[in-house]
Amino acid sequence: MNSFQKLEFSNRKMSKMKKLISKGVTIYPYRFDRTMVIADLKSLYENIGHEKSEKKVKIAGRIYRIRYHGRVIFADIKDESGKIQLYLRENDLGEEQFKLFKECIDTGDIIGVCGSVFRTKMGEISIWVDEFILLAKSLCPLPEKFHGLKNIERRYRQRYLDLIVNDDIRNVFRIRSKVVSFIRKYLEKRGFLEFETPILQPIYGGANARPFITYHNYLDQNFYLRIAPELYLKRLIVGGFEKVFEVARNFRNEDIDVLHNPEFTMVEIYEAYKDYNDMMDLCEDMISQLVWEIHGKYEITFGDTTINFKKPWNRISMEEAVKKYVNIDIWKHSFEELKEIAKDYGIENYGGVSSHREFLVFLFENLVEKKLIQPTFIYDYPIEISPLAKKHREKEGFTERFELFINGWEIANGFSELNDPIDQKMRFEEQEKKRRLGDLEAQMIDYDYINALGYGMPPTGGVGIGIDRLVMILTNKRSIKEVILFPQMKIG
Repeated sequence: MNSFQKLEFSNRKMSKMKKLISKGVTIYPYRFDRTMVIADLKSLYENIGHEKSEKKVKIAGRIYRIRYHGRVIFADIKDESGKIQLYLRENDLGEEQFKLFKECIDTGDIIGVCGSVFRTKMGEISIWVDEFILLAKSLCPLPEKFHGLKNIERRYRQRYLDLIVNDDIRNVFRIRSKVVSFIRKYLEKRGFLEFETPILQPIYGGANARPFITYHNYLDQNFYLRIAPELYLKRLIVGGFEKVFEVARNFRNEDIDVLHNPEFTMVEIYEAYKDYNDMMDLCEDMISQLVWEIHGKYEITFGDTTINFKKPWNRISMEEAVKKYVNIDIWKHSFEELKEIAKDYGIENYGGVSSHREFLVFLFENLVEKKLIQPTFIYDYPIEISPLAKKHREKEGFTERFELFINGWEIANGFSELNDPIDQKMRFEEQEKKRRLGDLEAQMIDYDYINALGYGMPPTGGVGIGIDRLVMILTNKRSIKEVILFPQMKIG
């Protein structure tokens, strides 16, 4: 039996549930009218003394701790906003209700209470409970040390439990929500419109990646889960929308590691009459403002490193980066000499590399990327690896493409978008040749997209930004599974 088939109901909790039912208690009532959340209550009564408030309050939440002291019970209750202590006396509740709480209410149960606010002799703001109601009986026990669930695999598989017991994890996902919200507001404020494009696609494209394949019964044909929304968003530019974006869920049938999950989120942005320089400016300004919005400063700590997001950021071509960080000028060496250089660095997995420009990419990815800790734009990529980017206006064999690196990770990828349909057709045909030779990540030929370009797409700048990795940096997390609520896990 795997973890998806196993119930964790506690016999002790099941017995208590049956006892409650036998007493006529409704185990799962439909609603509860609370007057405020805990954080607002504590703020409103921050100056309360030892005397009980005249006004009664009603709050609800999950019980995290219970302490019994004869005819008095103390319990800690939490809602999303915070925690507060409950003070329950037999004299106030009556013998029957007090006994019911003592014998049948557990940690993990969700209850509503009504009572007065006061400050205990220990100085803690608490609620003097007059009455309580069970709102949901928990049948699964919280971890014994419920203040911290430590088993990493269990945390990922049972994220709901992780969120219940780990306050810091809830905060990670609050930040993630704020990140997505900020990005939308930033773009909408500048006149961008968000659109939804197909997730099920007859032809996949927009990135070099291996797709997931599915089958549609009615149409009797295969479809692909999208690897990127790019080609559809650029169709909208052709159609007359000049500023478009999508916060998109993408799917790539590739390895799972600390930086990759098969299902991930990115925002793709396209603006007519702009180029890759404009997209670098937009990317820099948006992320810089985002960091300030989340942290109230531009410098944040990631591990043992301080990363500074204050503008301007570093910008350097791929050629210059290889020269700067590993002191290699590829044009001063023959292809055989470059192989020897790679061998000296202990990197010999250059199968498929057949030109100086491809060797440039190989050296950059293996020797330079990990050194780009501070926000850095690497620009001007070889044409061989950039099938959707416009040819460079000055450098033969290169394209107007950039990637943003932070902490050695690729965070964004942008172009001066290729809008020449003849050139695009030739690039797709080169990709198709790679596919036929077994490259599972090469792109398919999308003739409809070529036709769209044939109607005319204005000069356009575009960029895709990985939201998961960005959130990792903003929350000081080293695994992508820490910032995806329900990461893919092997069943078993």
